[in-house]
Amino acid sequence: MQLPDEKLKPVLTRLRRAHGHLATVIRMLEEGAECEDALTQLAAVDKALARSGYALVSTGLIHCISTEGPDSVDQAKMEKLFLSFA
Repeated sequence: MQLPDEKLKPVLTRLRRAHGHLATVIRMLEEGAECEDALTQLAAVDKALARSGYALVSTGLIHCISTEGPDSVDQAKMEKLFLSFA
């Protein structure tokens, strides 16, 4: 399923934020930053990626239900997608 651009914008924003955090972690490690500081930033990357994934799954679910009706949602597939982020 492809989502409309306006539905993807918030997800892409979250992913860009994660990308920025990851670039910061890489730069910090290259420059010899303290491990604790790098790990704090890495935790932010992890959180941003997880939130992006959940947002993508929920956006897709809402899109399916609103455009194709509740019967179009494969419950087992949705459960598998959500659990992949757990």
